[in-house]
Amino acid sequence: MKKITTLVLLTIAFLTHVTAQEQLNKMQLADNLFDRYEYFKSVAIYLDLASKNNAKFHAVERVADCYRLMNDYEKAEEWYSKTVAFAETNAIDHYYYAELLLRNKKFDEAREQYKTYYALENSDQLPFKLAACDSAQKWIKSPVDLFTIKNEQKYNTKFSEWGLNYAGKTAFVFTSDRFEDDKKNKKKVSNRTGDGFFKVYHNEGDIITPLELKTKNSPIFDAGYHVGPMVFTNSGDTAYLTITTTLPKSKLAIDNDASGIQQLYTRRLELVIAFKVNGQWSNFKNFKYNNLKEYSVGHATLSNNGNVIYFTSDMPGGEGKTDIWYCVKQADGEWGEPVNCGKIINTKDDEAFPNLNDDGTLYYSSTGLPGMGGLDIFKSRGEKSTWAKPVNLKYPVNSTSDDFYFITHDSLSGYFSSNREGGKGNDDIYSFSYTPPPPILSAAFSNKMLKPALSATPPPALPASTILTLKKGEGFILNNIYYDLNKSDIRADAAIELNKLAEILREHPSIRIEVGSHTDARAPSAYNLTLSNKRAAAAVNFLVRHGVARNRLVAKGYGDTQLLNQCSKGEYCSEADHQVNRRTEIHILSR
Repeated sequence: MKKITTLVLLTIAFLTHVTAQEQLNKMQLADNLFDRYEYFKSVAIYLDLASKNNAKFHAVERVADCYRLMNDYEKAEEWYSKTVAFAETNAIDHYYYAELLLRNKKFDEAREQYKTYYALENSDQLPFKLAACDSAQKWIKSPVDLFTIKNEQKYNTKFSEWGLNYAGKTAFVFTSDRFEDDKKNKKKVSNRTGDGFFKVYHNEGDIITPLELKTKNSPIFDAGYHVGPMVFTNSGDTAYLTITTTLPKSKLAIDNDASGIQQLYTRRLELVIAFKVNGQWSNFKNFKYNNLKEYSVGHATLSNNGNVIYFTSDMPGGEGKTDIWYCVKQADGEWGEPVNCGKIINTKDDEAFPNLNDDGTLYYSSTGLPGMGGLDIFKSRGEKSTWAKPVNLKYPVNSTSDDFYFITHDSLSGYFSSNREGGKGNDDIYSFSYTPPPPILSAAFSNKMLKPALSATPPPALPASTILTLKKGEGFILNNIYYDLNKSDIRADAAIELNKLAEILREHPSIRIEVGSHTDARAPSAYNLTLSNKRAAAAVNFLVRHGVARNRLVAKGYGDTQLLNQCSKGEYCSEADHQVNRRTEIHILSR
């Protein structure tokens, strides 16, 4: 339901021949244009036919279809309301009408249209769609007020701007279909929308200019169609650019349209690897797994070390329409075979626009996971084909419209794109900031274990010497014994405090302790339990190596069962908040 469908996957068709002898009437002409995806041209003819007395259903339905496909949601809703009033209306018209009503926050009307559609179709998806209406209504009433959202006016126009990405420390690139004025005052128009073709723009400060790509005489592409988005390696001299292929017709798949009159060829997405030479993006190379006759590849993101690339594709072997895939860099620098990210991330519908933050959290958009309708932004922890259950970022990051291309370094601030109501144009670029809630820690110790309790002022973590003041059954959080994400190594700061603990235990040989390790709530609980056992064992092994008898030490992993703050599964938290839960506790077993 938006302009990105042109780029998400993926076909743009063009006329190659029409039977020259046939004299077309207005309806046939409009239908031929529609079949070529030239909605901007065809809607004017359909409107003329649909506005007459005794207008035919076909013309009215096609006006609605054109406005939907051109992303004019208010007009599309108006014309679908007329479409479903006809006795000969199609079941799918009720579905499209419901989607538009949901998008426009008319929840009760949307529910009724969904019910009508699914009563006519053999499908089990009605509960999913009704749940989207319920979630949207509920989340809008109770927004996640830790998020602050702002429309970034300096990037946005009445056209479509999206896909903002970092291009160094202070610069950005983004994608837009705004018109570019040239010396001859000519405008290249997409017949699908009546707007321009997507190009990549660059800004540093308040100056925005088209990003210069030296594509003239390039054997890879000539930047004549849609270009963008663009993502850079950490070195800044290599980029991965999504383009609509510009190969000649002879190398593209050809099909007949529904009437059999026209031959159409399909332009799919491909990834181009761009290299900066002498300050210019002028050297281009095809991504190894582009296959323009069978599927599309686009929307890349790279792991922090550059060794894994994730991207969107509808290649065979996926879970649904478009999936997120990955390749691993080989020893020779080439990318290995694509692997699907799996059923946790991908669904039978669309997943797209993957982006990784600095600690490896994946942000992406989906229409197949529970949300508010349209594309919703989700996050997940993991890598490659092993992921935790995705978490919906909810309102106000998500809306009843399409929300996508979420980028951030630290999960505390960043940008995303949306075609929600109230923007400047079709797709707009928004910034976000996230204020973590204060941690909620225990205010006192119990006889059995340290348990979380509401406290306005959390107590400080305690030094190793605290062990001399405690009785059997009492415990404390050992100061500075924290762990890096997904690791059990003893960090340098932890080694300092464990050394102090070892010294005290050597001086008091009658004390026996339990070394309890805890994880944050990210990743599956079974994985967290295993990780916490490894962390507890690592701490015990450290103490043994520093002269403490092993029979005086018990290693115990608790996984994510005893969190000290609000960062449970599904909650949005900063890395600092999650680290509070990755701790080591000491409990006295005997003295």
